Amino acid sequence: MPIRALLFDFDGLIVDTETPSYASWQAVYREHGQELPLDRWAAIIGTIGGFEPLDYLEELHGPIDRDAVTTRRREHELELLEIEELRPGILDYLEEAERRGLKTAIVSSSSRQWVDRHLARLERAEHFDEIITADHDPERSKPRPTLYLEALDRLGVSADEAIAFEDSPNGVEAAKAAGIYTVAVPNSVTIALGLENADLLLESLAELSLRELLELPQP
Repeated sequence: MPIRALLFDFDGLIVDTETPSYASWQAVYREHGQELPLDRWAAIIGTIGGFEPLDYLEELHGPIDRDAVTTRRREHELELLEIEELRPGILDYLEEAERRGLKTAIVSSSSRQWVDRHLARLERAEHFDEIITADHDPERSKPRPTLYLEALDRLGVSADEAIAFEDSPNGVEAAKAAGIYTVAVPNSVTIALGLENADLLLESLAELSLRELLELPQP
């Protein structure tokens, strides 16, 4: 069956928000003489809950001024995010999808406000037919397949007519649970995580054009 839709994760996939987020938390930990291990941070990537960085910092360090730390960290993260652009290959995929008449959607465990903010900054909101977000509801977030199933329904396509693009194990698990062919494209943070359950692993979407991807045999 021909592919009719492309489903993109947002954080870490379209824009590398994962690296600035981890860096801002790592800076907080180091200010307190601690390190934030990647295996701890991995639990929070692509989902809601699973790990609370402030709780873990207090376990290591003792009580901290949570409000002051949170404000300072968010300001640092936003400074880092402002220089982030679309990841390599993303725009080429979106433009080729438009030429081919393929539907596109963002499928994200983040909030709609967060996604809209960055799309507005990058002037890319018009590239997507649908934007499906968890909006702080852990029952909808990845690794549950809920968001992907909703995306298929809203686009009017079946699972075997879509390809999902993810950067994290939680995202890959969600897309695969929805029965969708999944391409993993890790960033500098998630490259060290287990993405072997994806159908295809690429260093970057610039590595393989959409035309070439669509020509690959799929199960």
